[in-house]
Amino acid sequence: MSAINEIKQIVETLLLVSDGPLTQQQIINVLEEDEEKQQELLELVPRALYLIEQDCESRPYELTEVKSGFRLQIRAQMSSWVAKLLRHKPRKYSQATLETLVLIAYRQPITRGEIEQIRGVSVNTNTLRNLMDRGWVRELGTRESPGRPMTYGTTATFLDYFGLRSLDELPELQEAIELSMHASELGIDNPAGLSSETTNNTSDTKSAPDPSSD
Repeated sequence: MSAINEIKQIVETLLLVSDGPLTQQQIINVLEEDEEKQQELLELVPRALYLIEQDCESRPYELTEVKSGFRLQIRAQMSSWVAKLLRHKPRKYSQATLETLVLIAYRQPITRGEIEQIRGVSVNTNTLRNLMDRGWVRELGTRESPGRPMTYGTTATFLDYFGLRSLDELPELQEAIELSMHASELGIDNPAGLSSETTNNTSDTKSAPDPSSD
């Protein structure tokens, strides 16, 4: 297997049928099981992905790289039409949930007490549980302080859902604040950047570690 066009077609097919993002290595493993023969694919697969990305410029879907790999997804401006077809109603999140998620994203590792201190109100246990059930937040471990409180951080699933490769791609805080308030009013659930989360009381720095696993 050497023709780039053939590889491109196979790679695009794999992306279309995959349940989730695929890494280059996962694609290579499907194309060739022999480890020695995989070497030439180390250059061909990236080329195929580049060609697919170029082809998608005139299509209603695009090739996107997220934390867990590459995926084909519909463009944001097409989402409303798909929602009509599927009769999908965006999941609505309370302002408290959005603020909690943003604090975790921007200030991780962060404890529940720190979230409450910044927000000025207590955090409902169900708020954290719902975020963890969704796969966006995980427990990172206890902090070496009195009471050994649990710390929380975001996951690779969080990055994948919002179309991010790393936490460095989070929007600037002021932009996130404006988007969060607008999203809360409309009940928007939009997987296109961190476009529905933020708080008025967070730090303006993104000092979080990159979540490499769930």
